[in-house]
Amino acid sequence: MPPIKPRALRLKAQADRFAPWLALLVLLLVWEAACRLLKLPSFVLPSPSAILAATQKVGLGAWAEHIFATLRVTLMGYGLSILIGIPLAIALASSRVMSRTLYPLLVIVQSTPIVAVAPIIVVVMGAGDLPRVFITFLIAFFPIVVSCVTGLLATPEELVELSRSLGASKAREYRNIRLPYALPHLFSALRISITLAVIGAVVAEFVAAEKGLGYFINFSTSMFQVPQAFAALLMLVVISLVLFHLIGLLQKVFFPWSLPKGGH
Repeated sequence: MPPIKPRALRLKAQADRFAPWLALLVLLLVWEAACRLLKLPSFVLPSPSAILAATQKVGLGAWAEHIFATLRVTLMGYGLSILIGIPLAIALASSRVMSRTLYPLLVIVQSTPIVAVAPIIVVVMGAGDLPRVFITFLIAFFPIVVSCVTGLLATPEELVELSRSLGASKAREYRNIRLPYALPHLFSALRISITLAVIGAVVAEFVAAEKGLGYFINFSTSMFQVPQAFAALLMLVVISLVLFHLIGLLQKVFFPWSLPKGGH
């Protein structure tokens, strides 16, 4: 087989780089054309141009207020899920009794539809950020716990035995051996959980909020302002993508050795 020329390699690399953007552009063009040709009402399926016009119509100040409200709840609930999830994972990994006791309860909590219990949480906890942060936490913490436990238990047993033979304490065993081995699993969970935290914040805003992108979507659809709702949905997608890649960037900067081969 003849070797691939450098120019062909560059073209292939450029094609791989721009293929997702080209696919997105084609999708938007087809979407716009379909809305115009089929003459679909904007309250059924707005065109991309109508969504862009609605985005500009709302105004930068209003967008900033709603985005900040959603981001605040998202990051507070996400931070709480990390603060509780990682110590809980360490406890589950270090104690078989605790694992057999708490793990089924965690599965039950995760299996409960949050949308169904969200109104109850709001009634119990009252108005304000507390119920919204708690709902976000409930949605985001489970992947952190499960992945962290998996990583902690995946540590090579010979390293654990070696540390014990050298007289290392349990705390040092987890700090210097198990937690570093768990970091790839943990960062995978952190990337998943940050997107779930955005979903949790939106669900909470559907139930009880006076501002936020979830509240804005609910308000817009109730007024049949569907292009505005799509614009807010676009904002949520952008926020999720930015936060997702930010977690990956943190891993790449501070823990580059934990990245899989290829650096993705």
